[in-house]
Parts: sequence; structure tokens; C-alpha cells
Amino acid sequence: MWKVFALMFVAMSMIPAGDTAGKLLTQNHDASPVFVAWSRFALGSVLALPLMRADTFRLFGDWRIWLRALLLTGGITSIQTALQTAPLADVFAAFFIGPIFSYLLSVLLLGERVTVARSGLMALGFIGVVLVVRPGFEMSPGLPWAALAGLFYGAFLTASRWLAPFARPGSLLVTQLCISTLILTPFGVADIPALTPAVSGLTLASAAFSMGGNFLLLFAYARNEAATLAPLVYLQLLSAVALGWVVFAQLPDALTWLGLCLILGAGVTSALMARIKTDAPRQSESPKSHN
Repeated sequence: MWKVFALMFVAMSMIPAGDTAGKLLTQNHDASPVFVAWSRFALGSVLALPLMRADTFRLFGDWRIWLRALLLTGGITSIQTALQTAPLADVFAAFFIGPIFSYLLSVLLLGERVTVARSGLMALGFIGVVLVVRPGFEMSPGLPWAALAGLFYGAFLTASRWLAPFARPGSLLVTQLCISTLILTPFGVADIPALTPAVSGLTLASAAFSMGGNFLLLFAYARNEAATLAPLVYLQLLSAVALGWVVFAQLPDALTWLGLCLILGAGVTSALMARIKTDAPRQSESPKSHN
């Protein structure tokens, strides 16, 4: 289990690290969020080329694959917009409205079963998001963009579950990167900043960390059960807090800490409940010992 934890810790640290590089680009080097999103997808597409297979090409003719990529494009562009003005930890906390929205969509569109316990935990997580975002006149202008990114990502997660039986994970990763690159190219090319060594290095770091984190996540899900890994996805929140403190000297205030704890607690509890539910049938089916 410690190997699984170590792998997920690295993966869940790399994704916020990529967004940290993106925040430095938009905040300190006047790069646009669209350029950061486009360059991440474009460089990620190049890095993902070894995953291309013959069956990958047929997916480009499926409108559902394009819809899924469009949702991811909206999510990444929105979160880069949020990072221009909002602290890293706050953005990731608001972004975690995504799993809640995915739960609702999965119930409505995919027919997943509603449970009182999980619905209660989703409501608790939503309260945590509200404590972070704090809608009102004093709300950070970046946090609505973070919540919008979470909604896009929640829909993307549901679309991924919908399409999982029809394509390999590697093919889904390649198509989402390539299609998102095509969608953003007209806007990204028109907004390329001066490619100084700092900008070039941060652009490469943003793409490499994001691609690396998602690839390790894909690697982990190929070798372990989703119910085992789901609680560890929330390590992103802890990594975002640490990176925000080290890189930007930003720490959450008291209400944000409370919101983070609610999101983390609700998410981990929900995932552990799913793990227990998955393990129960296996234990009942295992052969009984004889004295």
C-alpha cells in the first residue's frame, strides 16, 4: 500500500505543480490563460504520442470524444483564469466542486444509484466549497472561474465514465490532448508572449508536470482499484496548500481551512465507503475456512 501511496502522492503533487507554473506565467510574465492552456495541451500531445495506437484514430470521428475534450478545454482554461488572481489552495478547493457535480450528473444521466449517506457527504463537501468561495461582494474574482472549472471537470469525469467501455485509457488521453490543442490553437497562437528563458521554462514545466501527473494517475488506475485510489486524489489539496505557501507565501485563512477540511473529510469518507462496499461482496464469496 505504501507504494500506491507514494505513486499517488507524486502524481497529485505534479498536477498542482503544473498549475503553479501556469500561475507564475499569468501572474508574473503577463501570459494569457488561453496561451497557458493551449501550450499545455500542445506539449502534452507531443509527450503522449507514444501512447498512440491504431484504434486511437477511429475515435477522432466520434462526436462524444469531441464533447469530452471540449469539457476539458473549458476546465483547464477556466482554472488558469482563476489562478491569475486567486491563491492556489483556494482555487483547488473551489475546483473540487467537480466530484460533487459529477455525482449529480452520473445519477441523472448514467442512472447511478442514489444513497443517503453519499448524498449527505456530497452536501457537506459543497458547504466546504461555499466556505472557500464565499459568494458576495468581497469574493475573489478568480474563485467563480475556479468553480466554473470544477463544473467543467465534473462533466468531464462523467463523460469519461460514459466512454470508458468504448476506448482504452491511453487512447482517451491522446484524444483529449490532441482535440483540445486543435480547439485552442487559433486563440493560443494569437496570444504567444515573448519567449524569454523564464517563460519558455515555465511553459515547459506547466505542460510536463501536468502531463506527468495525469500519466502517473493513469498508470495507477491501470494497476489498482478505483476505490483504493479515490481518497488519495484529495492529496491535491494538501499539495496545493504547500505549494501556495512555499512559492507564493500564501496560506488559507480560518474559514478556508474549515472549508478545506470539510471537502477533504467528505471526499475521503465517501471514497472509503465505496471501498468497503466493493470489498464486501469479495469477502462473502471467499471460501470459508474449515477447522
